[in-house]
Amino acid sequence: MELGLIGYPIGHSKSPWIHQQFFDQTGIKGSYQLIEIEPSQFEQKIKQLKRSELAGFNVTIPYKEKIIPYLDEISCDAEQIGAVNTVVCRNQRWHGYNTDGMGLVTALKNSFPTLFTGGKAALILGAGGASRGIYYALANENLAAISIANRTISRAKDLLALNQTQVRGNALSFKEAEENLFQFDLIIQTTSVGMTPEFDQQVIDLSQLKKGTVVSDIVYQPFWTALLKDAERRGGFVHHGHEMLLYQAKLAFELWSEQIVAVEPALANFS
Repeated sequence: MELGLIGYPIGHSKSPWIHQQFFDQTGIKGSYQLIEIEPSQFEQKIKQLKRSELAGFNVTIPYKEKIIPYLDEISCDAEQIGAVNTVVCRNQRWHGYNTDGMGLVTALKNSFPTLFTGGKAALILGAGGASRGIYYALANENLAAISIANRTISRAKDLLALNQTQVRGNALSFKEAEENLFQFDLIIQTTSVGMTPEFDQQVIDLSQLKKGTVVSDIVYQPFWTALLKDAERRGGFVHHGHEMLLYQAKLAFELWSEQIVAVEPALANFS
């Protein structure tokens, strides 16, 4: 079974290692390759992939929304989200899914079992492709409020429009988020800020962070982002990006292989 990842840049990706763990678990013979596509070559490369023998592929920054017009079918969830991170290639047709949000929610529940009890408030930093799946999944959990902060507030407002539940929330600038940080019990950083090689940067200042707030950063290289270091110094509970990566990968592999796999072995050996 031939699998892969499309995005730009993706040289840092741990996905080949992760999916090799799942190949080993299931006994399926296959490979997972990195398919880096420069933005100017996107359409050309996608047409080439259509003629390939891939059984499926993941989609990462900046193509989670751009891939949609090239799909033959899309799941109801992914259609609502407006972003796809997993494509299943079957019978010469491409089927799009989104495992990002459920991957993160599952990872958070595993690390913080009481997080989604008691009507807590969450803040999402960023309104790009990854944040869409995360917001959609969070809106179906037991949260009192979910706000979204973004450099362009109109994109945050567009994302809030995905909400089909009664969960309230506001669209904020990053400055407004900084000033009101004490209101939140969960903060999820979904941008690429702080990713290697710009590992000394963080998207907002955490001086108003409430002690005991869970701070999750979906960036996993470096393992300790500047944001997570800052959160720990201020008494927050940190949640590393590799956990979401592993759980969304598990869900994707199960779509491709139609077999159940376990995250725990890869989680224990991740580096």
